Amino acid sequence: MSFSIAGKTAIVTGAANGVGLAIGRQFVEAGANVMFADMDEAALEREVGPEAKEENAPIRIFSGDLRKKLNVANLISATVDAFERIDILVNATRQVALTDPLDADDNTVMDLLEQNMLTSLRLSQAIARRMIKQGEGQDEGSLGTIINLSSIAARRTHPELLAYSVSAAALDQMTRSLAVALAPKRIRVNGVAFGSVMSASLKAKLKDNDEFRKDIIAHTPLQRIANANEVCDAVQYLASDAASFVTGQIMTVDGGRTLLDPVGCAAH
Repeated sequence: MSFSIAGKTAIVTGAANGVGLAIGRQFVEAGANVMFADMDEAALEREVGPEAKEENAPIRIFSGDLRKKLNVANLISATVDAFERIDILVNATRQVALTDPLDADDNTVMDLLEQNMLTSLRLSQAIARRMIKQGEGQDEGSLGTIINLSSIAARRTHPELLAYSVSAAALDQMTRSLAVALAPKRIRVNGVAFGSVMSASLKAKLKDNDEFRKDIIAHTPLQRIANANEVCDAVQYLASDAASFVTGQIMTVDGGRTLLDPVGCAAH
């Protein structure tokens, strides 16, 4: 069975750059309709805006802060108005920030829990309700699938990434919990945990820091940093009917890094 998603409609958040943008583009190439959603309106317009304006284009863009309930509702409405239904949600928004574990006034844990987990939870809940509603009268088959992008930081220990690690671990557990809750509704929920992928944020950190690059490569058995496009196939597999009996799983795409990663080398 192929990883076909042709004719499906997907919402991809965090879609203005990096992994989210790569997933959105691959989905379009695979024949899906895609709503590219992100807070960065300028980047959305630059990357996919011109294509979204073409007549009958399978692309639309939505800019807004999805921490706000009104924007969640508006995103769903805009997608349904454009494509009539929602079949796939990819929560690809991820914020990384360093934490001072001993600073009682450091609010980074709360900030990243809100951005990386709670926002994905609220959006997943709202879209699951939409999937259930549009599936009324459909007695068999999948009603939709949700894929959360996580990180191997959820399973590694690095003090400066306390907030990010906690938010990733919370996202993984949210994925499992939603998978169980939504299974009777025929909605699958899975996650993809990344190692070092050449996202915009990692590229910025590697600039003029060759030692950091060498350190990551030294702790990755495949001896390189992944390209954003290399993780898209894993996401498309989980979105497709080829994964029809897969739910509640966190697929790891890290070049083998979790097999070796020591405490002293941060996972990104």
